Amino acid sequence: MSDTAALHLIDIQRTYHQAGEPLPVLRGATLTLQPGELVALVGPSGAGKSTLLHVAGLLERPDGGQVWLEGRDCGRMGDGERTAMRRTAIGFVYQFHHLLPEFSAVENVMLPQMIAGLSKPESRARAMELLAMVGLAKRAGHRPAQLSGGEQQRVAIVRALANAPRVLIGDEPTGNLDHHTADDVMNALVAIVRNVGLGALIATHNLELARRMDRIVTLEDGVLVERS
Repeated sequence: MSDTAALHLIDIQRTYHQAGEPLPVLRGATLTLQPGELVALVGPSGAGKSTLLHVAGLLERPDGGQVWLEGRDCGRMGDGERTAMRRTAIGFVYQFHHLLPEFSAVENVMLPQMIAGLSKPESRARAMELLAMVGLAKRAGHRPAQLSGGEQQRVAIVRALANAPRVLIGDEPTGNLDHHTADDVMNALVAIVRNVGLGALIATHNLELARRMDRIVTLEDGVLVERS
């Protein structure tokens, strides 16, 4: 498998069981995500978008198929290896920012780096660089409660990028914001993906925002279909 792509999902199968009955959610979903590419994942609630994101982000194992990251088949990895890969190769952004309220913006971005082994001065320097990329250098010392909703979500985005992942997984990252603020956050997200060169898979219900990405895919009967 070529390692030039940021992410390969190949024939992903995932079935749950409800009241003893099988409930197939993914029936052969396939996707290739290139570095610097933003792909919007759309579809109605219950279609399996979150399941696909969990599999792509190594939070769940598929029942069948392959997940390739950094040229490696993650299905062959043990739990420890998958956890290490998730920490270094994947960044996550959710609908709610999940920032730690007792820490400042810069400290929130520093923490994942320090957990990964960077020194405090190194992690602070990188955190400040990332915050500057989304226009928040002057707000670095503020705690989440002192930031607007859009500012909180921009901090969450750069925190997801703190350890230089190859893939960004977003689950409705603008879903909790008003239209104008969502637009600002989307501008920041697009700019940083282009600048850093990672691949981004973003689930959204907002078709206007989805159309600003490079491609739109939708889950239909458990498979991914590209929309025009």
